[in-house]
Amino acid sequence: MKQVAIVTGGASGIGLALGTALVQRGWHVVLADIQDVAGKEHADRLTRLGPGSAVGAYVDVRDADGVAGLVESTHAEHGRLDLMVNNAGIAIAGEPEELELVHWDRIIDVNLRGVIHGCQAVYPLMLRQGYGQILNVASIAGLIPTPGQMAPYAATKFGVVGLSRGLRSAGADHGIRVTALCPGWIDTPLLDGAWPEDLPKPPSIATLPTIREYLIEAGMRIYPADRLAEDTLRGLERNKSVLVIPSETHRTWLLFRLVPGLVESKMLAMTRATRKTVGQRSPSPGAEQSA
Repeated sequence: MKQVAIVTGGASGIGLALGTALVQRGWHVVLADIQDVAGKEHADRLTRLGPGSAVGAYVDVRDADGVAGLVESTHAEHGRLDLMVNNAGIAIAGEPEELELVHWDRIIDVNLRGVIHGCQAVYPLMLRQGYGQILNVASIAGLIPTPGQMAPYAATKFGVVGLSRGLRSAGADHGIRVTALCPGWIDTPLLDGAWPEDLPKPPSIATLPTIREYLIEAGMRIYPADRLAEDTLRGLERNKSVLVIPSETHRTWLLFRLVPGLVESKMLAMTRATRKTVGQRSPSPGAEQSA
């Protein structure tokens, strides 16, 4: 019998890479995403390639009932649910004075409440079946300080790490394993400036290059999502509590634990550099702006 997994945010990026790696290992995977058409197309492709199988499903992780329904229907169909990957997430950033409550509400609803909804739906089910594994996708931004403009993102990812650690202790005696994945710069659409279409973009962010452009200019490595997926599945097999990938990101985490002030100083420098770049790119007072 195939092992069964649900992956939220499964239509692209880290979620799709994890779903692909699981299908390649013979699993049945539900690629759950608000982009359900893309999810179904990827699922059909993965099923053709095998040896496992996949289906696409619509889910908005902000909808607790919708997430619970997906979990229940998947378990009812297959009689088991071995792995829940709470991966769906967005990136919102900006100077604190530019951000509105709608920005904070959206990123908390998706990045933190979305993970809570997944855990809330699957944990009791795994208790009943006596086994299961939960992978909550956080970020290195949930373990170390970040540039000031990333405060909303960091707040949600620290929350995901804390939630994962607590659930890990709660489930340890019941056959439930919980892991927090904290990746660094991974090759996903978030690097290209993905932003919720219905939310205004703060001026300081609108004038900046994309994260991908910044990383390339700085000569920093962008880690392939498929390699992250393979590393992650190996970590899950070893029941790791926190996975920090890739190696240079792990070293930064260790450095922060040993010399926190050094990393904090680096993040302050990055915050100042971003503000300087915004100042250079912003039009001078009174200058005409094209639409």
